[in-house]
Amino acid sequence: MPLSPSVSTPETTDACDVLVIGGGPAGSTVAALLARQGRHVLLVDKEQHPRFHIGESLLPANVALFDQLGVREQVERIGMPKYGIEFVSPEHDHCSYVDFADAFDKSMPFAWQVRRSELDELLFRNAAACGARTLERCQVRSVEFDADGASAQAQLADGTRRQFRARYVVDASGRDTLLAKQLGSKQKNPAHNSTALFGHFRNVRRLEGKREGNISICWFPHGWFWFIPLADGTTSVGAVCWAYYLKARGDKPLGQYFRETIALCPELADRLKDATLVDDAVHATGNFSYSSTHATGPRYVLLGDAFTFIDPMFSSGVYLAMHSAFDGAALVAKALDAPAAYPAACQAFEAMMRKGPREYSWFIYRVTNPTIREMFMYPANPFRVKEALMSLLAGDIYGKTPLWGALRMFKAIYYMISLRHPLRSWRGWRRRGGNIQDHGLLAGETVQQVK
Repeated sequence: MPLSPSVSTPETTDACDVLVIGGGPAGSTVAALLARQGRHVLLVDKEQHPRFHIGESLLPANVALFDQLGVREQVERIGMPKYGIEFVSPEHDHCSYVDFADAFDKSMPFAWQVRRSELDELLFRNAAACGARTLERCQVRSVEFDADGASAQAQLADGTRRQFRARYVVDASGRDTLLAKQLGSKQKNPAHNSTALFGHFRNVRRLEGKREGNISICWFPHGWFWFIPLADGTTSVGAVCWAYYLKARGDKPLGQYFRETIALCPELADRLKDATLVDDAVHATGNFSYSSTHATGPRYVLLGDAFTFIDPMFSSGVYLAMHSAFDGAALVAKALDAPAAYPAACQAFEAMMRKGPREYSWFIYRVTNPTIREMFMYPANPFRVKEALMSLLAGDIYGKTPLWGALRMFKAIYYMISLRHPLRSWRGWRRRGGNIQDHGLLAGETVQQVK
């Protein structure tokens, strides 16, 4: 397949200061920032934008990053305003609502739900507008490092081979984890692997008024659902399931199994009773959590999902990717302009890359536990714990907001309640324990559902 005429082509030498691998939020953001610094940046993506991607919910902390990139108005045009979160439990006769405006910092009261194909293309084109050279349908296969830089071997969609030479390499390849695989540094998280089944629906009953764009988190006995309203009238619905549940699917068609799974959450099933699937498509993707042993090296850095991937329950993926890109751009500048300061900068960057996933993971590991579910369904604010939780869910974790003491109190309350109900807590962990078994479903599987 020939390259689109709109795609810029690298110079004959294919040389650059910085090679950025991957045109998602992390790669496009760091490419834009580095190009603004006056760097010669080459941004390559294995696909052609727009391309499908899941992960449509943003955090309020994203807004400031869009402002700094100069794309906020463009994002606002494609986004559905999101002011908070709804929690739905089949074991309770009510729904719980929390608002980002209740966080410590009142200046971040909203975010957006977006189609990732639109957001990712917007950010990719912005990188080009900032001066980065861009190349689509070009997959980097391997990177070799030497004393002066790196050489990357790549292949275009038509089979043509290309070689790039760079002083520095940014791996933003997402869950392809190019460098982590090549360096043998990728480590799966055996305590938390699961699979997501998802599709896009029309004619869905949504919340009313200001809450229409809120994300809904709906528990069911084998995991949780996301319910994400989009601006074009469609709604993204997905089930994140523990491994034992997907293994029980057997030979049942994936579309049928998805419908049966939705039926396990009565409130969600009622909202979808008159809905139809877009293109009759149900998708499945392996949601294996992982992390690399390190994010930096002498001439490279790993950003976003290229370094680590955690369960998407709190919609942190795009924010963590973009935040890592902002810090990553400063790190690259150190490597190229002040190499003596680079080792210390790497240490600080490594700590930053682990902070976000660590703080979110504590909640992710426990969110299907009955104790946490009870706390979310009856949110209270002793010791300002609700404000701290909403600050975390808004993405306000890298600044000076004093949320950490209150978050420690939240955790202490959780442990005290768990100790008061040991049998209930044990049953919750036992059910989740099946998650560490192999579910046997192929990552990336897509089927067409016959309605």
